[in-house]
Amino acid sequence: MAIELFNNGKHQCLMFDDLVDDSAGEAVQANQFLIVDNGEGALVDPGGNMTYNGLLMEMHNYFPPKKLKYILASHADPDIIASVNKWMIHSDCNVMISKLWVRFVPHFCSGDNSSGRVLGIPDEGMNIPLGSSVIKAIPAHFMHSEGNFQFYDPVSKILFSGDMGASIVGHTEADKPVENFKSHIQYMEGFHRRYMISNKICRFWVNMVRQMDVEAIVPQHGRSFVGKKMVNEFLNWIEALPCGIDLLTQDNYRAPAN
Repeated sequence: MAIELFNNGKHQCLMFDDLVDDSAGEAVQANQFLIVDNGEGALVDPGGNMTYNGLLMEMHNYFPPKKLKYILASHADPDIIASVNKWMIHSDCNVMISKLWVRFVPHFCSGDNSSGRVLGIPDEGMNIPLGSSVIKAIPAHFMHSEGNFQFYDPVSKILFSGDMGASIVGHTEADKPVENFKSHIQYMEGFHRRYMISNKICRFWVNMVRQMDVEAIVPQHGRSFVGKKMVNEFLNWIEALPCGIDLLTQDNYRAPAN
């Protein structure tokens, strides 16, 4: 079932949070997003094969999948884009991804159906036209991928933040925004310490986001941060968090003993 994040009659943002079939408990929960503006649609981080069938069926209730204009991929991990071959067969969409990953995406595809349809986003980001609006590709390099983008929707003022802000929660717990930030930290801290490359990069990112008009940060895993107060609580936390290479020492680089 889709969760409506925004709808003004012409512009709509939907989140799908429960499409991963994980009865064995072996796959991470993941969110997928559909943005529709004046009859044009974009899927943000559509996921892998575990989500494809459910997402395709759910989309039919809101937008014709055949008319999809874009897949917007934050980076090239399997939980982000492994289903891309099926989407390219089912629609005429183009894939927008960091220029660093353009030549890697065809490895997910069969035949030549990706030829000319995988478009690179330059390191500085870009405006991507959608209907009467644009979606802004926002630089998020090394969080956690070296070629990484987030997608900001100026109409809804939602920042679709990929892995930044992700929390490891159950497959039925991602549908409600964070209400108590302090109690939510336990579901984020381990992930961010390992997957974000350094506090320096996090601070650069925070400085950028603080100059934007962001009403919600919605990550690809777990619960969202809605309202400027909650957005600022997250920014304050991640700005001060040691992570990635900040935490490593020579002890992390030793050959296993015999």
